[in-house]
Amino acid sequence: MSIRSGRVAPRTDTSWRVYLVVIVLTIVSAFPLYYTIVMASHTNAEMAAENPPLLPNASFFDNLKLALDLAPLNLGLINSLIVAGAVSLGTVAFCTLAGFAFAKLHFRGRNLLLGLCIGTMMVPMQMGVIPLYMMMSRFGLTGHLTSVIFPTLVTAFGVFFMRQYVVSAVPDELLDAGYVDGANTFQVFWSVVVPAVRPAMAVLAMLTFLTTWNDFFWPILALNSQNPTVQVAFQNLATGYAPQQSIIMAGTLYGTVPVLIVFGLLGKHIVGGIMQGAVKG
Repeated sequence: MSIRSGRVAPRTDTSWRVYLVVIVLTIVSAFPLYYTIVMASHTNAEMAAENPPLLPNASFFDNLKLALDLAPLNLGLINSLIVAGAVSLGTVAFCTLAGFAFAKLHFRGRNLLLGLCIGTMMVPMQMGVIPLYMMMSRFGLTGHLTSVIFPTLVTAFGVFFMRQYVVSAVPDELLDAGYVDGANTFQVFWSVVVPAVRPAMAVLAMLTFLTTWNDFFWPILALNSQNPTVQVAFQNLATGYAPQQSIIMAGTLYGTVPVLIVFGLLGKHIVGGIMQGAVKG
């Protein structure tokens, strides 16, 4: 109970309602992943039965072996790790530098360049696919992982996201103190700005990794079946008149494991970044 102005306010215990809502939302969110595991553990006939199974069994490993025989998932997994890792590192590095420049450095045409950068977010990617493919073909990069990595090393969203975070998280007085101590611009960026924006860098890295990992449209155009990413390799599972859904689900789960690991490693930084932004706001 709390006392305000001499009046006793009744204590309202709503904790059980909060836990109930959280439990229900967790079940609803996790059920698709759970049922994917169930489907990956049975055959099409079993899942099409009048009473389909609701529990997984040991057949998952047999279905996974068939999926690995049908599609180059191991090669696709390695390629996706290379592409997603390189794109994430490049995006975080270049976007943090560009965000710092747009937020704290004063140069002629800064607002115009920032506006042009943000304006590119309104242009659908499909409009630039043909000239981008022609450019990659002219450079001799089609069929190689570099054709997927280079076009996405910098994103307008990443630049704008880091610029906004630098504005709110790095005061000008902190930068001035670094300059007074004799540091140059890059030293100030590395020693002052980077430690202050690490939560935002982690969020951008995770979002970029997930987006790149799940990208299918550009990799299927730029790569081939001999050198695919994992998303491109999945198309080999859906062959035949009646695709085996259990094999497709087993391969999908196999390709989802790295995403779950990345989210487990970097997920806490999202909460930290949100809470830090809420306190600043």
